[in-house]
Amino acid sequence: MLNRRILRIKAFKVLYSYAENPSMTLPEAESLLEASCEATRSLYLFMLDIIPYLTAEARTRIENARNKFNPTDEERNPNMKFAFNRLSPLLEQDPDFRKIISRRKLSWEPYDALIRSVYDSVCVKDYYKEYMVSAESSIEEDVRLFTRIFEEEFVDNEELEKILEDISILWCDDLAYSLTVCCDTLKALAKGYRWSLPPLYRSEMLHGSKEVESDKVFVYKLLRTAYSCYGKYAPMVADSTSKWERDRLFTTDMVLIVMGLSEAKAFPDMPLRVTINEYVEISKFYSTPKSRSFVNGLLDRLVKKQIEDGDIVKTEKNA
Repeated sequence: MLNRRILRIKAFKVLYSYAENPSMTLPEAESLLEASCEATRSLYLFMLDIIPYLTAEARTRIENARNKFNPTDEERNPNMKFAFNRLSPLLEQDPDFRKIISRRKLSWEPYDALIRSVYDSVCVKDYYKEYMVSAESSIEEDVRLFTRIFEEEFVDNEELEKILEDISILWCDDLAYSLTVCCDTLKALAKGYRWSLPPLYRSEMLHGSKEVESDKVFVYKLLRTAYSCYGKYAPMVADSTSKWERDRLFTTDMVLIVMGLSEAKAFPDMPLRVTINEYVEISKFYSTPKSRSFVNGLLDRLVKKQIEDGDIVKTEKNA
């Protein structure tokens, strides 16, 4: 489930916490990393479970309209296509899915206002209207509809963002990625596969191929190296800047550069340009507009110096 970019971000956030709280022990840092990784999978489960709730909202409104004192012809004979889509029962009636949702205490019940708001938004969209009048009736069509809902209704939804923040601080910034995994799951269901919990790490999805390095090993080795080297690399970053720059050096940039140095040290076979590019990309989302060039230039210079000094060893092919 989690790819290397997401894992780097999670390790970066843990190291940032350590930079802000130097009393954090390595076991505490590793525990935070583990919780952060698992939290993303919980967010995926939470968002996937919104499908039965949106379906139930449609059925409730249809029933309420029918029970009005003087319903219209349309209310007496409503279009039931969405209310009885084929996708919702696959999750609503799957014992494994329901069990893990219950075990993790995930529920949309307290957030019925959001469910109503999302349903209202969906109902006025052209893609929904086209779905409702289409003569096609298939699991594939239902999946295409819910994929559009996941792509268009949840990102930048302020009400949803507030709910997620209230539920778990570890869900911060993970929504877009979790929605992508939800859409992958929908595609699998459309092909006839039964729902199954995605492996936590992307490498585990390749059925233990010996040619693929474990992502779990990667992220824990990265964090341990960054943690142990922070006391050496952080002053090095500060000493490599002018006094004016040092006074304005953001902790975020400091941690990003330490992460890059640590990755270069921990993984001799990792191409240097890949490492630098990754932390430059992360800086775009977690630091200032000027951080991109700052992280790129200083990280490149410091890694090369550490290679010259022998602290970092890279293979001849990638150096």
